[in-house]
Amino acid sequence: MGEQQQLAIDLRNVGMKRGERWILRDVNWAVPAGACCAILGPNGSGKSTLTRVLAAHLWPTAGEVTVLGGKFGETSLPELRQSIRLVQAAGPYDVDPELTSREVVETGFFGTLALYAHTDDAMDRDADALLAQVGLAHVSSQKYATLSSGERVRSLIARALAARPKLLLLDEPTAGLDLLAREQVLATVQSLFDRMDRTPPTVVFITHHVEELPPATSHALLLDNGGAAAAGGPAEVLRADVMSAVYRCPLEVRYVDGRWSVHVHPGAWDGLLNRRVT
Repeated sequence: MGEQQQLAIDLRNVGMKRGERWILRDVNWAVPAGACCAILGPNGSGKSTLTRVLAAHLWPTAGEVTVLGGKFGETSLPELRQSIRLVQAAGPYDVDPELTSREVVETGFFGTLALYAHTDDAMDRDADALLAQVGLAHVSSQKYATLSSGERVRSLIARALAARPKLLLLDEPTAGLDLLAREQVLATVQSLFDRMDRTPPTVVFITHHVEELPPATSHALLLDNGGAAAAGGPAEVLRADVMSAVYRCPLEVRYVDGRWSVHVHPGAWDGLLNRRVT
């Protein structure tokens, strides 16, 4: 099997220009199939734009993009999108709030936001198994509208998994969640890589915060003003000197029990108040 077939993501000098501004520029990143990886960076660094490229919804202005072995320009993007799922908890579209949790998952079999088709017994069993996998078996009959924010995110992950995607993009899935709900979402993602009975999809976690990276994270891309400030394993990317430069803030990076975190000493706050973000 060739290198390109083994890679889920292969970006070479990728750039995206809007008007006179380069939103992305010269981004190079390679991720093997079945990996858990992360795209990090401040607001305006290009994370959302790159996510839309990886989802095969945006065509880059420059460079080469290969996703799941399909090279843009040589493959059908509508067909490629059948193997990709994007979860955006705060996205512009949401499922029908009157659906039960099980029905929300079952819309994933059809790629719809409401349930227009009848499901069979096999779909019901699969939906129940996916809800159990994300810890929501106890709310399978509850309406989506009554779920907590964290439960909604986990139900959307289960919905995405119903399609058996090869690439799963999680765009800020823990935004706005409290600590317990955040940890439940992270545990859900980690469980995909702890299971021995099924090969996991390639998972891309798009986030602002290194605290949100599950222990399975093996590859990371740190964006800064549209460019790649660092790419590689977490230990290579999440270095204090690199992170401090990208976030324009002196910080320490800590690694404990498979989890990363950053610490900013309050003594640095006075120097941050009048600093302009460029």
